Amino acid sequence: MTHWVRFEREGSEGFGALSGESIQVYLGDLFNTPEPTGEEIQISDVRLRPPVRAGKFIAVWNNLRAAAEKYGWDEPAEPLYLLKPSTCVIGHEASILRPASYDGRIVFEGELGVIIGRRCKDVAEAEAGEFIFGYTCVNDVTALELIDAVKSFPQWTRAKGFDTFGALGPVAATAIDPMTLTVKTTLNGRERQNYAVSDMFFGPTALVSHLSRNMTLEPGDVIACGTSVGVAPMKSGQTVEVTIDGIGTLSNRFA
Repeated sequence: MTHWVRFEREGSEGFGALSGESIQVYLGDLFNTPEPTGEEIQISDVRLRPPVRAGKFIAVWNNLRAAAEKYGWDEPAEPLYLLKPSTCVIGHEASILRPASYDGRIVFEGELGVIIGRRCKDVAEAEAGEFIFGYTCVNDVTALELIDAVKSFPQWTRAKGFDTFGALGPVAATAIDPMTLTVKTTLNGRERQNYAVSDMFFGPTALVSHLSRNMTLEPGDVIACGTSVGVAPMKSGQTVEVTIDGIGTLSNRFA
């Protein structure tokens, strides 16, 4: 297992492998044999950025059995999803900001994120794991009341696409079996979500396979696998933390 991070230091960006409190700095392409420089820096001396530059941020809806049962949703025959703009992405410890154009409820959604490592199109589920680079924690933030504000046109992209509404991090973790993972979300230290990835209708490899039939997936693309019960509004000043064992804790304050 390797924990990859992107960081900012003295106005420049870099990436490396995190070990404890230190980062082994690498150069080159994260997805294609990066080379170690031999330099080691302390995590306290840098600001963490999102672990990848997400060209596409694909958010899956109604993918957890517990949520479907609670809300009376039918089991989907195939993944249901939307696209969030890359400009919504923020990293660990960055602030989630309320849009000036919206004063309604804004909710957190703790999720597992799948990071694509190789260009893929029309891949079979049995082969999909070969195209997954690793996994990260996601907070898929939503301006809840915008979705159905116009009854004739559900506004999923607008509701989920504001700047800062896509938190990723703190790392991109490789060599993990995602079906053994549990996603936990706390709001100001109080646990609000605790669910197993195995409760998904479509696990990570199934998602990659299905989505690759509809669009070409590129290195750095992120698939947010959907959330379960426990989603709740955030208030100004509160902190949301999404924790997945083996990956870490993504922490963001709602400003």
